[in-house]
Amino acid sequence: MNNKYKLVCTKCGKVIEDFAQWFEMNQQCDCGCKRADVVYSADYHKITELTKAEHRPENFYHYFDFLPVMDKANIVSFGEGAIPIEEWDFLEKFAKEKYGIDCKAMVYRNDLNGGTNTFKDIAASLAASVFKENGVKEFCVASTGNTATAYSRYLAKAGIKFTVFVPNDVCPDTVEAIRSYGQNVVISEGNYGAAKKEAADFHQKNHVLMSAGNIDPLRVEGKKTMVFEYLRQIGKMPDVYIQAVAGGTGPIALDKGVRDMQTTFPDVKLPRMLLIQQDTCDPMVQGWNNAVANNFPEGYENDYPVIANPKTMVSILSTGNPGMFPIVAPIVRKSGGTFLQVKESDLVDFGKLVKKERGIYFGPASIVCLAGFFKALESGQIHNGETVLLNTGEGAARAQFFKDLIDK
Repeated sequence: MNNKYKLVCTKCGKVIEDFAQWFEMNQQCDCGCKRADVVYSADYHKITELTKAEHRPENFYHYFDFLPVMDKANIVSFGEGAIPIEEWDFLEKFAKEKYGIDCKAMVYRNDLNGGTNTFKDIAASLAASVFKENGVKEFCVASTGNTATAYSRYLAKAGIKFTVFVPNDVCPDTVEAIRSYGQNVVISEGNYGAAKKEAADFHQKNHVLMSAGNIDPLRVEGKKTMVFEYLRQIGKMPDVYIQAVAGGTGPIALDKGVRDMQTTFPDVKLPRMLLIQQDTCDPMVQGWNNAVANNFPEGYENDYPVIANPKTMVSILSTGNPGMFPIVAPIVRKSGGTFLQVKESDLVDFGKLVKKERGIYFGPASIVCLAGFFKALESGQIHNGETVLLNTGEGAARAQFFKDLIDK
């Protein structure tokens, strides 16, 4: 019998015994809700020991007691999750010289994850491990890029057949990477919305387990370990959290990790979230700005525009119909944060800046996040004495075109 964890429906409170039962229920509660929190029996006081600075974990399974895997033999890992958090002094210098702001700028280097060098690797690792443990043989997903690539590699290692539905504007490097792991790619004739419909049809017709998207408890549980890593490496929670956003698993997971910690350590604080979108695909920014202008009327979270066919070079941030806005917006509001827009036309220059200052190439979504730091300073969202955490998304390996633009 599983006495390590249980799933609890966020709507009606029904208890689901484990992921085997959750999969049998088609990842949906009897009440129709598709969102469930994983609750652990382990004492969160143990986190105090696990997050001591002297620990040098190989991966995020360092936090095994707070992950829904029963047997360590089922872990599928390429060394992800325990990645370095670096202090970037050139950002701090700019903040001081241009705006008179003393802050610490910390960068969570997801491009150094061991799997596919993106912040999707943690979720893919946990999903592959739980699928392996529960005998799942086949899986499908619609994705704009990073999720597809990460799951392709991890599920291939677990021996699980994987079918990916991608939009017609998908980056060719992404398609090549997925196929290199021996997985199946279906390129839609339409946008991401069309790819999602095709995946749902495939799921229904073939009875194949399908990703539950950004609220998938496996994604959330994997990514929530970033809270533990912030405590381990920084020694506290950051004051400000910056991330580029298309769907929103990161903010949802950060909130979940903090809520879990607060059951034992009520002083652990949710950082002020600054979520960034480029101006070529910014429906969440538009929805948020409209809510602010109208003083957050009742139901504001359900009022956002749909960009039918976004034209953007940042293909992994091309979600024109942000179905997670009703969940993410209230979390951002609770944190005291906001959504900010950056100019896509500036991204290459910011990419050049990172190459000059740090000698590395970031992918375009990571640069959207970095540009958000400068936008946040410009708009007065960062204050004296604050620690700012940039959760950067990916390296440039699967966006060769962007690397070429930086090198021009």
